[in-house]
Amino acid sequence: MKLEEVKKIGVAGAGTMGAGIAQIFAQKGYEVVVTDIGEKYLENAKKIISINNSSLIEEKLITESEAENAMKKISFTTDKKAFSDADVIIEAIIEKIDIKQDFWKEVEEIAKEDAIFATNTSGLSITEISEKVEKKGRFIGMHWWNPPHIIPLIEIIRGKGTDDETVDLLVELVKAIDREPVVVQKDANGFIGNRIQFAVFREALNIVEQGIATVEDVDRAMKYGLGFRYAVIGPFETADLGGLDTFYYISSYLFNELGDAKEPSDMLKDLVDNNNLGVKSKKGFYDYSNGKDEEAMKNRDKMFFKMLKHIHNA
Repeated sequence: MKLEEVKKIGVAGAGTMGAGIAQIFAQKGYEVVVTDIGEKYLENAKKIISINNSSLIEEKLITESEAENAMKKISFTTDKKAFSDADVIIEAIIEKIDIKQDFWKEVEEIAKEDAIFATNTSGLSITEISEKVEKKGRFIGMHWWNPPHIIPLIEIIRGKGTDDETVDLLVELVKAIDREPVVVQKDANGFIGNRIQFAVFREALNIVEQGIATVEDVDRAMKYGLGFRYAVIGPFETADLGGLDTFYYISSYLFNELGDAKEPSDMLKDLVDNNNLGVKSKKGFYDYSNGKDEEAMKNRDKMFFKMLKHIHNA
């Protein structure tokens, strides 16, 4: 299949990720069908897309007419047979391997012979998810980042059986919807982004537990130092610009002092055990009571939008 032959996108799962994925493809002119197991989930997806569109309009990233036209391109159904003429099917359902495997087994009996199958897992093995798929060459990982209607990165992950043609097509498709693709050449847990994210998170926890700095100052160091830098250049570019000899010498003494825990930290375990889960429970490392939860999410999206506008104008 060639990029110009891709006309219809199927999205399974009407949650935050599925709704955002459907919205982006529709905005770029693709016909989209969204499925889920119940009407209430589909109604929720419509609500999510409406909220997303409102924020995009408010930020002047799309117009009201563009939002209306995009919504006209999305249909919603509980019937998986709607995938029968889809060119690319993206699954964003619950992160349970057996449910995903059964889903794809069922869909393969419905889908076109040349349809591409993509799973939006955050870290499960692409190869394992495709276990019950017969034509494994067309199966691939396609990891969007939350919130999907804002963050540009999409990780394209090879399974052991994924064909080169499938990778190439997905990369082209991601570029066609103005997103940034990276290819994960080996099916490794966490792919690229989450492996880096959790390496940083592990050391952030270690710094606080060792009494080196507070939670608040670790976050400030990231936002106004590393995060500021990494929004423009990556870690390898940073090393090149800083001097590889300098990075070599620092590595020679600092690597030995960094945390290398193989299990979640006691601090994190205590928070979870006490149901302090962050925004969803109104308390985590920070307090989110009395409306601070909504304020935190709005502020996050506002900052993300500023970065997105900068990327668009760059």
